[in-house]
Amino acid sequence: MVIQIPIKDSFDLHSFLPRDLPSVLAAYLEEAHRKGMHEVRVIHGKGIGTRRAQVRKLLGENELVSDYFDAPPDRGSLGATIVLLKP
Repeated sequence: MVIQIPIKDSFDLHSFLPRDLPSVLAAYLEEAHRKGMHEVRVIHGKGIGTRRAQVRKLLGENELVSDYFDAPPDRGSLGATIVLLKP
């Protein structure tokens, strides 16, 4: 089953299972890059930091990502990560 997700400048991961994150996040970043986006926000939630750590690990391994950092307070703070995509 293929689920289509609209590609916007933010992506909320709350509805995905941890085992699905690698493929879902990679597909989102690939499509955002293909659409010419340079910055996206990945919403992973604050919690105890497990999902944030998983997201950061995946971002560090993704060849399309040039940098990533905590979102500013008005965009999610520790519950979201800003991702800069390579041109």
